[in-house]
Amino acid sequence: MHNIKTIFRREFGSYFATPLALVFIVFFLALAAAFAFQFGNFYERGQSDLAPFFSYHPWLYLFLIPAISMRLWAEERKSGSIELLMTLPITTWQAVIGKFLAAWAFAGVALALTFPMWITVNYLGDPDNGAILAAYIGSFLMAGGFLAIGACLSAATRNQVIAFIFTVVLCFAFLLSGFPIVLGLFDGWPQPIVDGIASLSFLTHFQSISKGVIDLRDLLYFATVIGVWLAATTIVLDMKKAD
Repeated sequence: MHNIKTIFRREFGSYFATPLALVFIVFFLALAAAFAFQFGNFYERGQSDLAPFFSYHPWLYLFLIPAISMRLWAEERKSGSIELLMTLPITTWQAVIGKFLAAWAFAGVALALTFPMWITVNYLGDPDNGAILAAYIGSFLMAGGFLAIGACLSAATRNQVIAFIFTVVLCFAFLLSGFPIVLGLFDGWPQPIVDGIASLSFLTHFQSISKGVIDLRDLLYFATVIGVWLAATTIVLDMKKAD
């Protein structure tokens, strides 16, 4: 646990050692506000809630989260600092967990800074704060899922751009897996397989939580996605040690 904390502090601090953190956070907040109030027709709807705000989160994360994850391991491998990191008295799994938690915490900071929007809707009306809290939890879990996928793909290459592109493509596939247009491609397949593909959708599980109902199945889904992809990251790094 101590080793994970050490990696976490090192990585989390590195985000704020450069203007990268400020640029990302400002960009995220500006886009979130624009989508919620402008494109989400916040005032025209006549409802005091954050449904438009959260409805755009999956699509914001589709590009912004890979921008965070692409540097997790690709930069370490390209600069050669990964060899130094692996000579420390820590296991590969501890390094993976520490770096992932730092990136997830950074994404959480950006999400938490949207709190004034929550205050605004409470000032303008009487929203369902339980549903809003659940949506924040779902959004944070979804960001973790995206990050775990991005971490694995970042570990597989030295090129951050390639890591970014492949993460966007794969996360996009996970988002759309529950859409009828995708499920239509598997028309005629056994129903359990079709249902399994549909259950992989980030969007389906996030929308379920954002309605205010935190189902154990949705929590297990995100925990499984994060766990599986972090385990894959560890395997990839162990295989790449000789590179």
